[in-house]
Amino acid sequence: MRVGIGYDVHPLVAERPLILGGLTIPFEKGLDGYSDADVLVHAIMDSLLGAAGLKDIGHQFPDGDPQYKDASSIHMLEQVGRMVASQGYVIKNVDSVLIAQDPKIAPYIDEMRNNLSRALRIDAGQVMVKATTTDGLGFTGKGEGMAAYAVCLLEE
Repeated sequence: MRVGIGYDVHPLVAERPLILGGLTIPFEKGLDGYSDADVLVHAIMDSLLGAAGLKDIGHQFPDGDPQYKDASSIHMLEQVGRMVASQGYVIKNVDSVLIAQDPKIAPYIDEMRNNLSRALRIDAGQVMVKATTTDGLGFTGKGEGMAAYAVCLLEE
């Protein structure tokens, strides 16, 4: 068995869609980044890559490579799932937490879990998404950005 951890953070900016867990969420700001900046998916990808002994998402999907400009992170997650499988591992579970003051994420969690599990070809019961605020503290609490953590368990 192997365990991986991932972390990601992106700033919030105007005139960008907010995409979390492969889902576009109505909000006046979106996350800034080279791809679609899905902070939740990015944390999950890094946890899986780390557990499989593979290099991080910056190496796998480098900024500046035109094929990843505004790319769908959920599609990149599908690729990561295939990379993990090619190393001889099976994903047993993924647990993640999104840190954001706004918008409220609870109404979207089930759909996010379904998107993530489909991308990884595992059961939705093997994927958990949680959300929390920082009660107004720090850059997430001030609405300047969002962060996410993820852990996973792989089995040979």
